[in-house]
Amino acid sequence: MKFMKLGSRPDTFYTTEAVRSVSSEITSDLIVQVKGNRYLLHKVNFVTILCVISQLRDNSMNRHCNSYGKFNSSVFKNLIVLTFSITQFPLLSKCLRLQKLCADSPETSQHQIVQIPDLPGGVEAFELCAKFCYGITITLSAYNIVSVRCAAEYFQMTEDVEKGNLIYKLEVFFNSCILHGWRDSIITLQSTRGFGVWAEDLGITSRCIDAIASKVLAHPSKVSLSHSYSRRIRDDISCNGSESLIHNPTTKGWWAEDIAELGIDLYWRTMIAIKSGGKVPGNLIGDALRIYASRWLPNISKYMNIEKEIESDHELDSTRVITSKHKLLLESIVSLLPAEKGAVSSSFLLKLLKAVNIVKASSSTKMELARRVGIQLEDATVNDLLIPSLSYTNDTIYDVDVVRTILEQFMLQGQSPPTSPLRTRRNSERRGSRSAENADFEFQESRRSSSTSHSSKLKVAKLVDGYLQEIARDVKLPLSKFLAIADSVPDFARLEHDDLYRAIDTYLKGHPELNKSERKRLCRILDCKRLSVAVCMHAAQNEMLPLRVVVQVLFCEQARAATAGGHVNELPRNIKALLSAHNNPGKPTASFSTNATTAADDQWSVSGLKSPKSKVSTLKPKLGENKDLDENGEEKSSKAKTLCMLPNRPKRMFSRLCSINRTPSH
Repeated sequence: MKFMKLGSRPDTFYTTEAVRSVSSEITSDLIVQVKGNRYLLHKVNFVTILCVISQLRDNSMNRHCNSYGKFNSSVFKNLIVLTFSITQFPLLSKCLRLQKLCADSPETSQHQIVQIPDLPGGVEAFELCAKFCYGITITLSAYNIVSVRCAAEYFQMTEDVEKGNLIYKLEVFFNSCILHGWRDSIITLQSTRGFGVWAEDLGITSRCIDAIASKVLAHPSKVSLSHSYSRRIRDDISCNGSESLIHNPTTKGWWAEDIAELGIDLYWRTMIAIKSGGKVPGNLIGDALRIYASRWLPNISKYMNIEKEIESDHELDSTRVITSKHKLLLESIVSLLPAEKGAVSSSFLLKLLKAVNIVKASSSTKMELARRVGIQLEDATVNDLLIPSLSYTNDTIYDVDVVRTILEQFMLQGQSPPTSPLRTRRNSERRGSRSAENADFEFQESRRSSSTSHSSKLKVAKLVDGYLQEIARDVKLPLSKFLAIADSVPDFARLEHDDLYRAIDTYLKGHPELNKSERKRLCRILDCKRLSVAVCMHAAQNEMLPLRVVVQVLFCEQARAATAGGHVNELPRNIKALLSAHNNPGKPTASFSTNATTAADDQWSVSGLKSPKSKVSTLKPKLGENKDLDENGEEKSSKAKTLCMLPNRPKRMFSRLCSINRTPSH
C-alpha cells in the first residue's frame, strides 16, 4: 500500500479536559469547534518581539536583521537585545475559508470562536489539516486521503491561497500512486461512501471506478496488486511464467473476490464500467455476481416469516431496514446479469428467485428471473425449483405459480420448425448467393438445434414429474395447480409415465377428500401404456385409483403380454376397442353394453360394468382365438402364465364382475 508523509515537526497536540491544544510558547487566541470538539489554536503569523536597552548606532536597524529575527552585532554598540523568535503558525494563511470565518465571527477579549459544524471528515480530517499547517508530520494513505481531500476543499487550501498547499500535494499523490495500485483504488473507493456529494463533485469516485475497470480489462501482470488473494495468483504467474495466466482459467476472474467487498451502489457502477469495456466474457461476469451474492446474502433464509415472530417495534423496524437493503441488492444483481444463455447457472438464478420471494422484492425482478430460468430450465434440479411461497394470499408451501411461469417461458423456446432441405435449396437457387453446401450446412444446424430443443424437453419433463412428486405432499395444493404443472409439458416429452404415476399416487394419498369426478380428472393425464411392469402391478392394487384406471392398466398389461415376442398376429376384439378408444379419445366408441354407445370418458363407469346386459365375458382372455398355435400348445401355456401373473385384487375384480353379470341360465 502506498503512503505519503508531509511535514517534519513532531506531534505536539495534546488533550486537556476534553480540549485539544498545541504545545507552544504563545498563548492560544483561536477556538475552533468541530462537531462538538474544541481546539485551542493560533492565528498569528511570524512575530519577533524586541526589548532594546541601548541606543542604536545605525538608525536603519531593520536593514541589518537577518532572516531569523536576530540582529547583527557588528553594527551595534552597547546594545542589549532580548529576542523572542516565534515560529510561524500559518493556519489562516493556508485556509481561505478559515480566514472568512474569522472575519465574520465576533472577537472576544482573549479568544475568537469559530464554529465548523459541517466539515466533511469530521475531527480526524480537521486535525490532519491543522497539523499540516503547523508543519507537524502527517501520514496519508488510501484509508484517509478522501477525508483529508474533502476537508482541504472545504477550507479552500488551494494554490491561489499559497503555493504548495495541501490540495495540490493530495492530487499529486492520488493520481500518481493511489490510482496506480489495485488494492489502493478499491480501499479509496470504499472510503468515498461516507462523503457522498463531496467525493462525486471532486471526481474521486469516478476516477477510482475507471481505474479499477481499466485494471480488470488489462492483463493482471500489469496491475499493481496488494491483496493476499490477488498477490497469491500473481506469485503463481511469476513462478510459472507469464503465459501460464492464459492457460490457467482460474486466474481469469482474479478480480471478482476483491471488488466483492464494495457496497452494492459502488459495486453496481464498477460492474457497469467493466461490462461496458466489452472484453470480459459473460461467464466471468456471472461468476463475479455469484461471489458477490454469496458474500452479502449468506443467511437470507432467516428472514422468512420473521415479521410474525418479532414483538418489539424497534426490532421490527431494524428488520425492515435490513430487508429493504436486501431488496436493493437483489434488484441490482439481477440488473447486472449477462444476457448470454448459460453465463449464469440455473441453480444460481433459482437461488436468487428464492431470495426475491423471501425479501418480497419487486414483481418485475421476479419475472425477469423467471424468464432467465425458463431459457435454461433443463439444467435445473428438483430442489432448485422448490421455491418457498411467502404470499399472504397463498397457503401453499411452495410457489407453484412462478414455476408455471418458468415452464411457460421454457416452452416458448425453439418453437420455430426446422427448415426443410428442399425449401432451403430452392431459396438458395433463387437468391444465387449461397452454394448447395451452405444450404446443407444450415439444414444440419437447424436439425441440431431442433434435436437440442427436443432433448431439453425430455429433460424438463423428467424434472417436472420429480417436482410434482414433491409438491403433491402439500395438503393445501389445489388440484387445478397440480394439473396445470403436469399439463405444461408436451405429451411426447414423457417417454414413460412412472414418475407421473408416483406423483398422482402421492397426491391421492395426501388428498383423500377428492370426490369421484376429481379423481377421474386427475388420472386423465396418465397413459397406462407408458407404465412399466412394476408400476402396473402397483397400480392394479391401488385402491385410491378410479376403477376405470385399474381396468385400463389390466388391459394394457394383457395387450403387452399378447404382443410380447411377436407370436400373436391379431389382438382380441375387446383390447382393440380399448386401444382405439385410447388413441381417439374424442371419438365415440362402443361400450360394453350391446344396445348403447357412450363417450370414451363414461365407458368405464361402474354403472356400465354392473349392467346385466354387459358382456363382461369378453374380458376373459380368448386363448383359443389364435390360429397360429403350434401342435405342442406353447402359445397357450405362455398366455396362461401371463394370466396367472395378474395381481390377486384384479382377479377378484374380474370374478366379481362375472358373478354380477351371470344370468340364471348360466
